Amino acid sequence: MAVFNQAEFDNHEQVVFCSDEESGLKAIIAVHNTNLGPAVGGCRMWDYANDDDAVYDVLRLAKGMTYKNAVARLPFGGGKSVIIGNAKEIKSEQLFRAFGRKLEGLGGSYYCAEDVNITCDDVALMNKETNYVLGLEGKSGNPSPFTAYGTFLGIKAALQHQRGHQNFAGIKVAVQGLGSVAYALCKYLSEAGAELFVTDINQDAIERVVNDFNATAVGIDEIYDLDVDVYAPCALGATINDLTIPRLKATIIAGCANNQLAESRHGEVIREKGILYAPDYVINAGGIINVYYETAPEGYSKAASNKHVEVIFDTLTEIFARSEKEQKSTHLIADELAQEIIKNGL
Repeated sequence: MAVFNQAEFDNHEQVVFCSDEESGLKAIIAVHNTNLGPAVGGCRMWDYANDDDAVYDVLRLAKGMTYKNAVARLPFGGGKSVIIGNAKEIKSEQLFRAFGRKLEGLGGSYYCAEDVNITCDDVALMNKETNYVLGLEGKSGNPSPFTAYGTFLGIKAALQHQRGHQNFAGIKVAVQGLGSVAYALCKYLSEAGAELFVTDINQDAIERVVNDFNATAVGIDEIYDLDVDVYAPCALGATINDLTIPRLKATIIAGCANNQLAESRHGEVIREKGILYAPDYVINAGGIINVYYETAPEGYSKAASNKHVEVIFDTLTEIFARSEKEQKSTHLIADELAQEIIKNGL
């Protein structure tokens, strides 16, 4: 496995492969950049098809966290970790404590929080072996509601830029993936008057949103063909690709998933098609913003966290305006903004 030759390798400062025979732990930790502070990013548990896929994912996600933390104006660098395996089969206290010891061994270059298939309870088990974790219950807690709030505000910013208003009455939104963040997002959208079309691989998750928010359930593949205003990808990444773009009728793409563009060039493809894209690591930064306030010297404040999350609306408004002025895709404008902050500081 040639990490340096990986397409997503971007001069990452550290890539650490971890294993523990007793617990069965197999994990990778990637620290991308610590210019602004210690690397902070979630841990994802996923049953990857092979080790190369896991390396690709962790490298891409770690870089995304560097940019996300920078654009959110947080004194954090970017990092990410993945634990390889089926979350329904391998989770154990022994495994998470073993992973906690690996985090401890990094000496604070990387702080871990929750991500896909990792809960606050899992992070609490890591915490038995290390203090290099964030997002604990009793402190900042579950970041999902804040990610959802930021995503909702991002959709409002996109409506304001494209339509000149923030009124959701008559707005149709296709939500792909119905995890905890997406459920909270659906609540915001429904209460604002949007009409929801939803899909997920989990039938129970679909039924919950249909029952709670009068949403319309659609097939996994059907979601791309709907005549809607907003496509909100809220599952795993790369759903904006050569196969799906020609099918999209939505004029706004704004969701909470990471790495929504399969390739960077797809950002320009959708811009030329007249689709306004809210860059993923900008719109979904609410969770990491909330986690930051766990580290505040004066102690955690939900009000301060919410106020910071609301800046996502302003940041996206700036990105949309620069994109239009420079005739350049929004994700490239966001990257430039992140690079400016990483280079010059907060």
